Amino acid sequence: MPKIKVMDEILANKIAAGEVVERCSSVVKELVENSIDAGSTEIKIELVDAGTKEVKVTDNGTGMEKEDAINCFGRHATSKIREEEDLFHIETLGFRGEALASIASVSEVELRTSTGEVGTIVEINGGVLKEVRNGDARKGTIMSIKNLFYNTPARLKHLKSLYTELANITDYVNKIALSHTNIKFTLINNGNVILSTDGTGNLLKTIKDVYGIQVVKKIVEVKGEDSDYEVSGYISLPEVHRSNRNGMITLVNGRVVRNADLNRTINDAYHSYKPDTRYPIVVLNITVDPSLVDVNIHPTKMDIKFSKLEELMILIRQMIKDKLAHKTLIPHIVEEKKVDEVRPTEEVKPRPQYEELTIHFDNPDGNIYEQEEEYLPVNESLVVEEKKEQENEELFKEDVEEKKERFPLMYPVGIVHGTYIICQNELGMYMIDQHAAKERCNYERYKKEMGNPSTNSIPLMFPITIELPANEFIVLKEHFDLLKNMKFDVEEFGVNSIIVKAHPVWLPKDHEEKAIRKIIELIVTCEKNFSIEKFNESVATMLSCKMAIKANQFITMEEAEALLADLKNCENPFHCPHGRPTTIFYSNYDIEKLFKRSGF
Repeated sequence: MPKIKVMDEILANKIAAGEVVERCSSVVKELVENSIDAGSTEIKIELVDAGTKEVKVTDNGTGMEKEDAINCFGRHATSKIREEEDLFHIETLGFRGEALASIASVSEVELRTSTGEVGTIVEINGGVLKEVRNGDARKGTIMSIKNLFYNTPARLKHLKSLYTELANITDYVNKIALSHTNIKFTLINNGNVILSTDGTGNLLKTIKDVYGIQVVKKIVEVKGEDSDYEVSGYISLPEVHRSNRNGMITLVNGRVVRNADLNRTINDAYHSYKPDTRYPIVVLNITVDPSLVDVNIHPTKMDIKFSKLEELMILIRQMIKDKLAHKTLIPHIVEEKKVDEVRPTEEVKPRPQYEELTIHFDNPDGNIYEQEEEYLPVNESLVVEEKKEQENEELFKEDVEEKKERFPLMYPVGIVHGTYIICQNELGMYMIDQHAAKERCNYERYKKEMGNPSTNSIPLMFPITIELPANEFIVLKEHFDLLKNMKFDVEEFGVNSIIVKAHPVWLPKDHEEKAIRKIIELIVTCEKNFSIEKFNESVATMLSCKMAIKANQFITMEEAEALLADLKNCENPFHCPHGRPTTIFYSNYDIEKLFKRSGF
């Protein structure tokens, strides 16, 4: 008796649902993408208990005829591809024909659709067709998914908390709204409006709806193109960053995608402008011939492959670097009022109002430190009242004229705690971290010297002998040429040992052996993915810190003036190599306001 049998369609769909429908956000994603492919200009997503009880998606798309309304729930039923060649020119968000069949197999579904004439209502429970009847003639589609995973309790119990499920749905809708700014999106949970966009096609306004006005004030527009790719969008200034990569949004031909190489490229472009453990807010729309990308990798269709990825990475990296290189990036200290919140039911009592200084680095609320979360919805609040902004509100202002000098002219007037140099000019007061500033100056000098090594070296009266483990010695021996190119006089010396007889002139004084050991460590650890550019970067960063002025190390005003002159000549005078700011700014108005010298 044969053991192998073809499983029935409902069982096959339940198995497929394990990949296609992972959680409530997967249902929202598939339904919204179908609505977009149907040419909708308005899409409303209504949730009950974060989608665990019901997900309802209403659109004004083309709708379906009765026969299509029934067939769309069949496995691999799709109107978006016809033959194999279509897989290489996919221009729709959906195409696999798996989603609706999988969703219907693990939920209770009601479909209402019409092309503008007699409508159709289809009801399916657990993959079994229950009823088909005529409906109203409203053009478009309403898809209601109730009791998700009700017939697969093992999947149901693995759903996260309502807050987590809602956060993931909100995150997805935010991103799809940014990728289709010409569509009006509304997201509602238990009657509360979470997101509402106007569908005018203005990306900047949509970013405001998602991130808030304070973030929009700190972003700049970028554009770039080559023979294959066109890239446009907005990037945040370095002072705005998040604890994870969720704010780095890449869109390819209107599709929200996830690509580790692109995220790494974007983050690398911000190197030394921010801490390495923080990530910028970026929305980049990439336009490319569909034949150059492959989206048929995973059922979620978020993973994507590029046929000319290296070219795209170079374009994005250079585009971001060029934009940051022409901006003045000194954080501005402003005064904000902190008002105690009182519940409506409580008696309002007079309370003192405290004033505090806020550095706008991380978020609109002014909190310098951001709590690490398991997930990070793009909205700062999951359930908020829809904010009505004036249509003529000015969201973003580019400088009409680029400043002639990125780093303003200022004059030192004092030093606080042997750490901070106080400067002034006609605009206000500046505070400069002398250690961070010296680090930046050293970093750029070392990086330049390593790129154009001097022929000068210092012979050692007492050569330095360094013994290594056998495996590290083998790797180092392979890269002796790196040390010699940097003007080290180094030779093999006994078993698993080297002797250094001379070193380059830029090595930090009194820290020669420590620096040499650090350089050797970098060569050994980078051996598998060795890059001369990253190696030089690491060495320059390490040496710049060793040679910098320390905190609480008092310097003269002449030394402070010399440091300012060196900082002014740096390519990026605003951040140390680790991404910390070198300079912060108080305007005259803010200072006067602190001392109650100006009306407010």
